[in-house]
Amino acid sequence: MPATLAGDFDYDRHGHGYAQQRRTDPRIAARVEAALGQARTVINVGAGAGSYEPEDRHVVAVEPSAAMRAQRPRHLAPAVDATAERLPFDDDSFDAAMATVTVHQWGDTERGLRELRRVSRGPVVVLTFDGDALDLLWLAEYAPELIVAERRRYPPIELIASLIGGHAEVVPVPIPIDCVDGFTEAYYARPERFLDPRVRASQSAWGFVDDAAEARAVDSLRRDLDSGDWDRRHGHLREQPEFVGSLRLVIGHP
Repeated sequence: MPATLAGDFDYDRHGHGYAQQRRTDPRIAARVEAALGQARTVINVGAGAGSYEPEDRHVVAVEPSAAMRAQRPRHLAPAVDATAERLPFDDDSFDAAMATVTVHQWGDTERGLRELRRVSRGPVVVLTFDGDALDLLWLAEYAPELIVAERRRYPPIELIASLIGGHAEVVPVPIPIDCVDGFTEAYYARPERFLDPRVRASQSAWGFVDDAAEARAVDSLRRDLDSGDWDRRHGHLREQPEFVGSLRLVIGHP
C-alpha cells in the first residue's frame, strides 16, 4: 500500500536536495535562538533536514519524512518519526518548542499548534510566512498562481498566535540580500536564481502550480531579464541590503 502523507507535500518523493538549497541563514537563526530564551531543552517539530536547529541546547527533533530525516547532518541527533498532530511526549516535557517554515504543511495545523503548546512549559516559537503579505515580492507578477496556492496553505498569523500562548508576539523578519536559505523571498535581489530548476524544486510552493503555469512564469522572467525590463522595474533591489516581506516570527508565551 502507498504511504499516507503526513502533510500537504510529499517530501519522500520531492525532498531530496533540500539540505543543499535550504540551509540555515545565521541572521535568521539568531532571531529564532533569541526567541527561545534560556530554554535548555527544545522540541523541534517538522524539523526537516535540521535547519535552524540550535546546537548548544538539548534538542529532540520530530520529522515524519524519511527522506528529510536522512539528510540531517551527522552531528545532529536522529529525528523521531512522528507528526506534529500526535507528539509522543508528556505535557510540559520541554523548556521550549519550535517549528520553522513547516506549519503550513501539516495535515491539521490547529491540532499541531496545540500540541506544541501542550509539550512546552515555556515559549513556542514559529517561523512562518504571512499569506496576506506574499505579493510584496515581485514574483507575484510572474507567478500569480503560486501566490494564490500559497495563500491557501498558510494559516493566518492571528490563528497561530492564538493557539501557541496566552500572550504572543508577531515579529517581521528582515531577509538579508545574501540569504542562504533558499525560500522564494531569499532571492528578492537575485532573480536569476528562479531560472534554476534545482532552486524551484526546493521550494514546495512550485509543487502546487501546474507545469504550464511554472513554464510561463520562468519564460517570462527570462525574457525580462534578457531585455532589461526586470531591472528597469526592480533593479534597485539588487542593492537593497534587506527585504521585509512576509517572513514572520511568532512567539507564544504560556
